[in-house]
This record gives sequence, structure tokens and C-alpha cells, in this order.
Amino acid sequence: MSVDLPSPAAPLRIGTRGSPLALAQAHETRRRLMQAFDLPEAAFEIVVIKTTGDDRSMIAADRPLKEIGNKGLFTKEIEEAMLGGRIDIAVHSMKDMPVEQPVGLVLDTYLPREDVRDAFVSLGEKTLEQLPAGGVIGTSSLRRKSQLLNRRGDLSVVEFRGNVQTRLKKLEDGVADATFLAMAGLRRLGMTEAVPHVAVAPEEMLPAIAQGAIGIERRSDDARAEAMLAAIHDHPTAQRLTAERAFLAALDGSCETPIAGLAMLEGEEIWLRGEILRGDGSEAISDDIRGPVSEGAQLGRTLAARLLERAGPGFLPGH
Repeated sequence: MSVDLPSPAAPLRIGTRGSPLALAQAHETRRRLMQAFDLPEAAFEIVVIKTTGDDRSMIAADRPLKEIGNKGLFTKEIEEAMLGGRIDIAVHSMKDMPVEQPVGLVLDTYLPREDVRDAFVSLGEKTLEQLPAGGVIGTSSLRRKSQLLNRRGDLSVVEFRGNVQTRLKKLEDGVADATFLAMAGLRRLGMTEAVPHVAVAPEEMLPAIAQGAIGIERRSDDARAEAMLAAIHDHPTAQRLTAERAFLAALDGSCETPIAGLAMLEGEEIWLRGEILRGDGSEAISDDIRGPVSEGAQLGRTLAARLLERAGPGFLPGH
């Protein structure tokens, strides 16, 4: 299939949020497309779109995300811009993406997945275990909060949002003793040396669904975007996310639901671990499943059913 390639006169417009990390992900996408099609940088235009989740008035109030909305906080305006023809593709952090896309949009391109682990960040203690009783952890993630309280019920958790620089400033100001960031974000920003952190193994803290993965969304009727994105699509990442997002979908995951999960490829098999927690950390239920890579979606649904059966009615909202 021949592709009508973009040019400086008619660039491919890449939609993104305006945070340093979101821009780094958009630049990575542009770089991969430039290399795949031997195009100059000017053949692409990065279009920054402010989303509801970027509204500083809401962030300043330190309101939990579940009180403001759901995962669509970081995608709605970008998707509206694409449906309206203002951008051609959109670059997203996959852990922010709802499991269903609006009619007319497709999310089927993933870049190679980065480090999936969480990073424990503190200007004082080096590890979570060394944090004294009564210590304060800052996080806006219900998953992280629930996992922390399940593991260390003697700690306090406060709402904590913003980019890496904002969170470090909050630590310096004594708002919290420590926080958590995604290792993938630190790596993509080139800040692993600048930020005092310790990577937390998945065995200690299972990450968010699709953590470390970049997804690229397009209009379903855009043949050019479909062909171009196919050239940079990473199949192993897609196989892993197929299982993880099927697991999430079966649990009706949202920002109000503490869910963690991670799929790993082992030859022709996939190993999927999953966890659901009560919001206050009082209980966590985990399990894992293995099976053929080709059955990833079914494995995700099966694992979700197992956990829901063990949890019983009312453990998660809607179940």
C-alpha cells in the first residue's frame, strides 16, 4: 500500500498534552515516524491540547481525581480535536486510557514498553521500609494508596499531584516525606540521575495496568495514519496490553477502583498477574494465570472472574 506521506507544507499533526512527559512521548513518536519514513522534523507538527486534567484550578485544590472525573480527564479534549479534524493522531500514556474508545477512533498502535516499575522517591529515607511510623506519603493514585496502606497501615497518605518538578518541590516543602513516580516517566525525561529514587519490584508493588506504555490513537477512517503507524507498532507490547486491558475491562476499572496488573511474555506463553484492593488498603486479593499469547484477552477475563469470585459482592464498585 502506497502512503501519501506528510510534508513541511502539509504536516502530520500530533496531538498531546503539554506536560514535559507528554511532550517527550510525542517527540519519541515523531522521531520513530521520521526514521521509519525518512522524513524531516518539519513534516510533523506537535499540537498541544489542554485537557480537564491539566486545569490548575482543580490541581491546586488537591481534590482526588475520582471527585473530578475519571480517566477521560486526560483524553476527552484531545479526542474531540481528532474527531474535529484539528489533529491527525494523538499520543497517550496508556495507563490514562479508558478501555473503550469513542466511536470513530481507534487505539491500536503501541511503542516499545518502558520500565513498568514504580519509583519510591524521598529526600530522606531511601526505602519505604525505612520510613518511620506516622510518615506521610503523597500520591493521587488510588492504587498506590491502597497498596501502601495494605503494606504499611501505620503511614498517612495525602493527595499529591503535579509533574516531577512540582512533586519534588512539595517534598522540599515538607508536604510529604515521600512519593511515588513511574520509572518510565523518569527514564523518558532523562531524570533517573537527578531524582533520588529506588525502583520497586513488581513483586512488592504491582504496577498500574499498561504502566510504561505509549499508545497512539487515530481516526478509524484515516488510511494514511493507519499505514504510517503500522510501521512503528510494537507487537510484544500489544500482546501484553491485550491481556492487561481485558483484565481491566472485565473489572470495570476506573479511577475509583484500585486495580493493578502486569503481563509478561515467556516464549509462546503469557504470564498475567492481577490484584484488586479495598480503597482503604484493608484487603488485597491477587492471583495469576498463564496461557498461550494468542489467548491473552481471554486470560485477562478469566483472571478477573477469579478475583471477583474470591472477593465476593461489594468488594469493587458495581460488583
